[in-house]
Amino acid sequence: MGGILAVIGKGKDPQLVKELSGRVSHRGSDESDLHIMENGSVLANQRLTIIDLNSGKQPIQGSKNAWMIHNGEIYNHQELREGILKHHTFRSKSDSEVIVHLYEEFGYDFCNLLDGDFAFVVVNGDDYIAGRDPIGVKPLYYGLDERGRIYFSSEMKSIADQCKSFSTFPPGHYYTAKTGFVKYYEPEYEEYENANQPLDLDLIRESLIEATRKRLMSDVPVGVLLSGGLDSSLTSAIASRLLAGSKEKLKSFSIGLDANSPDNIAARKAAEFLGTDHHEIYFSVEEGVEVLEKLIYHIETYDIISVRSGVPMYLLAKAVKEKGIKVIISGEGADEVFGGHLYFRNAPSSEEFQKETIERVQKLFTADILRADKSTMAHSLEARVPFLDKDFLDVAIRIKTEEKQPKTYEAIEKYILRKAFDTPENPYLPSEILWRQKEQFSDGVGYEWVNQLIEYCTSQVSDEQLAGASVEFPYNSPTTKEAYLYRSIFHKYYPQVSSAQTVRKWIPKWQDNPDPSGRANAAHLNADIEIAKPGVIV
Repeated sequence: MGGILAVIGKGKDPQLVKELSGRVSHRGSDESDLHIMENGSVLANQRLTIIDLNSGKQPIQGSKNAWMIHNGEIYNHQELREGILKHHTFRSKSDSEVIVHLYEEFGYDFCNLLDGDFAFVVVNGDDYIAGRDPIGVKPLYYGLDERGRIYFSSEMKSIADQCKSFSTFPPGHYYTAKTGFVKYYEPEYEEYENANQPLDLDLIRESLIEATRKRLMSDVPVGVLLSGGLDSSLTSAIASRLLAGSKEKLKSFSIGLDANSPDNIAARKAAEFLGTDHHEIYFSVEEGVEVLEKLIYHIETYDIISVRSGVPMYLLAKAVKEKGIKVIISGEGADEVFGGHLYFRNAPSSEEFQKETIERVQKLFTADILRADKSTMAHSLEARVPFLDKDFLDVAIRIKTEEKQPKTYEAIEKYILRKAFDTPENPYLPSEILWRQKEQFSDGVGYEWVNQLIEYCTSQVSDEQLAGASVEFPYNSPTTKEAYLYRSIFHKYYPQVSSAQTVRKWIPKWQDNPDPSGRANAAHLNADIEIAKPGVIV
């Protein structure tokens, strides 16, 4: 786990590569190293020790001449060691090492054998392969410099001023000089017509439990983000059950403007029910504004909802790491998988609903999971996301659309998940948490956060600046003063056109108000906690 940088080609000063790698030292504060290949290519790594604390230092050498760097976790590494790689000799117990041995065994065609979240580069003489996990949970960028050298990096801050052009490495692909980009991840759910499976609540429940179980793999303590919303509460409930009997209580964390913020109130109830060692973190609007520039530097986006949500997550991650936690379970992805965002209620047809679900999952790497990874890794904290487990996605997205398209307020709020875990004889959560109205993270920390943040941004940008925004920023031009301020901060650190082009602005469909906040949707304005219950048709 950590941050990686590879420069493929001759002539790059290794000392400079070390300095460029140091730009992502926040991703891995435990160890750092680099390896210079015989042909002049350089591999560098900033490591966050989570699996094999003693002998898993990177770059890792394979059986012979191949070397590898990797960011992420391979959850089936033990199965691979004991199965198709059983005749290989390993140098460590690190989950990462299986990647270089799979390359030695199968050449390029091995990414589908990996069950995990990953970004990696393997170099073997003049041959190399880079790959990214199916959904893009782990970030990866690639670029070319003036001399034709190719770069791969966990964050673009390591390569933006080194390359003449660069871009986001597409999830679910690998790249080699011989093949170019190859799409290895081609799930059936990508075709909306394949949403033809009957609803199986037991399978949904067991798949999410298994996805969470995998993500508890660690040689260091694991905690949970517990906002009190359905998604994080469910993964917290599952984790607390799986870890029952452990020596120490599971640590849970929530954040809000004060003790009365919607998320802190709900998280408190959930934590009491689950019996976790719960920590409430408070922040002021002033503290949020103070870290705004740092946050945008770290998350490398000017997308409005990513910034709004990123600030409290950045502050929460800092507090979590100070409690000695290196790994945190988070609930990202459920809204996209189940059409849980309020605007899904306005989908004009079942076909459009399913298409939007698929597209939102495919683009998560530009939004929520980008924000989740980079705002936590800014403090050397790894966020793991069970809802984006590829086996769980195969089950959840292919459910018949008529079973999940919103017709009632409870369906807006992921009715299927609630039904799967609404077990009165053995409850996972209190009813008021299980059926709580949907809140986006930036709203749940306290409505005044977004309100006052917008006011602050407005005070910092003149009418003249906004009027000239399309000239100053011709690509993805900001249209509000809030958007202008975020774009200006982003441009300060990432002035390249290629940098701006890595960002995708998230705008909800099928609602009159273009603001991405959940509160901008009419369904939120009309909903009441008492009607968000089974059987109530709205």
